[in-house]
Amino acid sequence: MRETVSCISKWHRELDLFCQLKPLIVLEGNILDVYTWHESGVDMPLCMYLHRLFSERGYEIVVKYDGIDGFMPALPGGGIPEAFVRAAGAESLEALQAPFAGAQETAAMYVKNAVAQNDHSTVVIMDMASRYQVSPGSLSQAQVDSYTNLLKAAQSAGQVYSEKTGQVTLNLLVLIVNKLNDIPAWFYLDNPYVKTIHVTTPTKEERSAMLAGDHFRDFFDRDVYERDIPYYRERPEELKKIKEKFIGVTEGFTKLELRNLIRLCSEERFPVSRMNEVVDLYRYGIRENPWSDEGLREKLREGERFLEERVKGQPAALRRVLNVIKRAAAGMSGLQHSSHTKPRGILFFAGPTGTGKTETAKALAELLFGDESRCIRFDMSEYAQEHSDQRLLGAPPGYVGYEAGGQLTNAVRENPFSILLFDEIEKAHGSILDKFLQILEDGRMTDGQGRTVYFSETVIIFTSNLGIYRREANGNRVLQVGPEEPYERVEEKVRAAVSDYFKSELGRPELLNRIGENIVVFDFIREAAAGKILDRQLEGIIRKLHDDNRVTLVLEEKALAVLSEKVCRNLENGGRGVGNVVEEAFLNPLAAYMLDHDLLQNCRLRVCGINAEASPVTMEIEEG
Repeated sequence: MRETVSCISKWHRELDLFCQLKPLIVLEGNILDVYTWHESGVDMPLCMYLHRLFSERGYEIVVKYDGIDGFMPALPGGGIPEAFVRAAGAESLEALQAPFAGAQETAAMYVKNAVAQNDHSTVVIMDMASRYQVSPGSLSQAQVDSYTNLLKAAQSAGQVYSEKTGQVTLNLLVLIVNKLNDIPAWFYLDNPYVKTIHVTTPTKEERSAMLAGDHFRDFFDRDVYERDIPYYRERPEELKKIKEKFIGVTEGFTKLELRNLIRLCSEERFPVSRMNEVVDLYRYGIRENPWSDEGLREKLREGERFLEERVKGQPAALRRVLNVIKRAAAGMSGLQHSSHTKPRGILFFAGPTGTGKTETAKALAELLFGDESRCIRFDMSEYAQEHSDQRLLGAPPGYVGYEAGGQLTNAVRENPFSILLFDEIEKAHGSILDKFLQILEDGRMTDGQGRTVYFSETVIIFTSNLGIYRREANGNRVLQVGPEEPYERVEEKVRAAVSDYFKSELGRPELLNRIGENIVVFDFIREAAAGKILDRQLEGIIRKLHDDNRVTLVLEEKALAVLSEKVCRNLENGGRGVGNVVEEAFLNPLAAYMLDHDLLQNCRLRVCGINAEASPVTMEIEEG
């Protein structure tokens, strides 16, 4: 025989306490779920749960009301007691099918009468109270009158001696709302008669109880369970880790969603070792998690070579990045913390402009997910205003853009397995940085529409130029670290500047703590790296001309030496500076020559020399 779930929710205990102290209780939050009665382990809707709770408390009458069906028994299959009809002051049972709004002959008036009497201990549950008005901020006079009647009910609530408990009970009015701000603020704020209670999703203890004893086998197909469980009976610590992770990754799930997980895990025949993958299937509709792909491990073994093909001159930074990504792929991110829902990886790229920070993020997206478009970039200079967080995470109800959702939350919902790149994070408004605290800690965020978005399968990368320049008293920016310094010195200065910015200037050391030691400093582009970047760009141009236009282009050493020399005189702008030189001293004169001589297709050209001092740059080219 299975054991029943014995844990009692915090909101239940809170309600049990305050039902004898406050005559008007507002329940908000996870009110559409099912709830497990602690003694029997039976799940039931909220109104049935409340009926049972209050009946055990000794209340004679427990009824509910909603705006569609009027007054009804809180327990299906029952009837409205005649005593309630009399207590409410209604002429008949039919009269109780009354509208909410208004001063007379309305539901609120009947509630006031029933709660004020002293003959029968009574609880009135007003269900779906979020739907009694269109907007809590612009009520009609009839709606104001009804809420006033409810306040009067609380002020005049009667007390009745209970034969069942031998105690005096306080008549109660209970409002059930989705969110507290669905009802007028003046109704509950600073009101000594009102207690608001947040109904939570199943707690860690409740989720643990679902995995205890024989309940655990419900997650699995019978044949799968009988095949797998002998292994774990001999290795209880492994099973404990699997259960602990499941308890962690299902934080915030409703009981109904947990039921669905049980059914899905069994129907899809997940083995015990992979039961946590059912969460990804339920959230994203994806059975195969890219992080669990066997091929990813092989790619990561060659990851350093792959990244160095894309990003030149940053060996130390790339090794540090790859270590974080390998930890993420091994499922070992955040093992030192209690949360199982943190992002897979958190990186902070600092260093001079044009050194490969953005390119590294794109290369990681291709390495991990096979497509660099999985790197979703946000330019944080566009989110510098006070209300920019609404653009990123979604506007609250009633505000412009509410229906569209947030740019970040929409992107993650569509691409849960992705690299999220936040460029120049120091330019974002402080309100956005506060939101990042929750994302980095919990790996989830609720958008303006109340939908939870999970970041637990993403890698979050911030970039910044902090530490490269300092601002003088007159407002001018001057370099405080330069390419003449060794990388070790550059890294030391930049890391110190990043730390000082978060701790002193921004006043958010807790955000720096979330990033931890994952600050990766990119070096200046030095001559050797600049030469590699130049070669890569020129090879790309030559290959593209051949593939797209059937133009064979040969670059002589003399011409290449001119480009190399010009590139090395322009290292301050990093890789972008190399690209600018290639555009000015190679692409522009080459395009002009080809157009002027009608050599855009099917030809062979040899670039013999470049006059980089001319304005514009000229090029010596031979045909054939």
